[in-house]
Amino acid sequence: MVSITREATRTRARRKVAMAQPVTRVSRKDWEPALIRRTWITDTIVIAASVAAAQALRFGALHVNVSTKSHAGLNYTLFSILLIVAWIGALVANGTHTPRVFGSGPDEYRLIISTTCWLFGVVAIVALLFQLDFARGYLAIAFPVGLAGLLWSRWVSRRSIAHRRERGENQTSVLLVGRERAVREVALQFEQSLASGHRVVGVCVPGHEGQPGATMIVGEQKLPIFGDEHSVIAALEHCGADTVAVTATEELGHEGLRKLMWELDPYDVDMVVSPGVCDIAGPRLVMRPVAGMPLIHVEKPTYEGAKRWGKLAFDLSFATFALLVVAPIMVLTALAIKLTSKGPVFYRQTRVGADGKEFQMLKFRSMVAGADMMLSDLLAYNEGAGALFKIREDPRVTRVGKFIRRFSIDELPQFINVLRREMSVVGPRPPLPRELDSWGNEVHRRLLVKPGVTGLWQVSGRSDLSWEESVRLDLSYVENWSMVGDLLIIVKTLRAVTAGEGAY
Repeated sequence: MVSITREATRTRARRKVAMAQPVTRVSRKDWEPALIRRTWITDTIVIAASVAAAQALRFGALHVNVSTKSHAGLNYTLFSILLIVAWIGALVANGTHTPRVFGSGPDEYRLIISTTCWLFGVVAIVALLFQLDFARGYLAIAFPVGLAGLLWSRWVSRRSIAHRRERGENQTSVLLVGRERAVREVALQFEQSLASGHRVVGVCVPGHEGQPGATMIVGEQKLPIFGDEHSVIAALEHCGADTVAVTATEELGHEGLRKLMWELDPYDVDMVVSPGVCDIAGPRLVMRPVAGMPLIHVEKPTYEGAKRWGKLAFDLSFATFALLVVAPIMVLTALAIKLTSKGPVFYRQTRVGADGKEFQMLKFRSMVAGADMMLSDLLAYNEGAGALFKIREDPRVTRVGKFIRRFSIDELPQFINVLRREMSVVGPRPPLPRELDSWGNEVHRRLLVKPGVTGLWQVSGRSDLSWEESVRLDLSYVENWSMVGDLLIIVKTLRAVTAGEGAY
């Protein structure tokens, strides 16, 4: 009786879906194989070139042949071939060539770094156990050159994939299953992040009868509604989605989710379950089976201990190095400011740091002297978001100020604040004391870490961001910060500063 009822439900679902609007199919099978092949080729070229370069530089380019041996009798040409094969094999074994890894950013880079370090660690252990006298210079060249080459090639590939996805190519089509509010939130996130490579082609909403032509407006999308949670298989036959994303865990229950997974097997379709949490980095999400149930544990963010001291050491080292490198630029900037306008070279402004402690943030003066006294006359022209005050064509900005603001030269003295341990190289935006009055309780979590010279807000639009988006980015950084993430933000900052976008 139950099976008859279930079959009748599916029949009705197919009939309703058949009357729905047609959907243009976007299949990942059209682009995934070519992407995998291209990644294989580039990784092989990079690894082979780095190992060959190490052998050539260590033993000489004229002697790279089968007779190249060290004083211990090792055949380095044979060893190079084995190292290339082992390196590629390790990357494959750790899943760095799977489509789910492509374009994932920090997780992709972290996986490549850990795999490479693990491989060379094994080589070192084998050499120690068997007392093999490897030429240290050979490994010292192959390891950093190969790792840097892999990261660079993946970065180039990631940028290429992101550009194609923003044009609507290389998309994974998704069928969303869940309540209307949850479906809207997920669909909107996908729409706002085209580079993620997910395109929603339809939804199934519990309790929806699947009227012919029923649609849901999400942002600029008109998504067809194929029925309720029991219409998933019928919807797949119509829209040809590659992935089913489920948020309706309460309606389906454990048994319903399991049956849905079984039903999806013949269709070669992935199934993902949204945990309902946003802006949580992957390393903080840990799947642990408890009483036969897979539970997602959200680890607490870490602000103390070894990670904090490691970040402090990095800040002091990077700030010292940066000040030495940009010293000539800072001297020229100081002279330009002094010769073209009256007033001090540096501008000191009270900002709020970690734990709510105030400090004097240093910047090169980019406005006329006494610019703060003119603020009240310009409030009506404010273009800033939320508590921020910004004017695209601020009359107080000097000619030199416009130039140094565009390329963020005015912010270079903040590295002195880093040496004073008042700021960090990467962190949330340092707020003004008057901004705290307009903050909600959740926004005060930005004060758990030191503010940064740069941050996610700097590389994601700078002054063009809305207040809500800048707050979201700052909170996301506070909750998920890591050294790998900091390094990526620094690299992106250099690119954003060079382009001069979003700064005024």
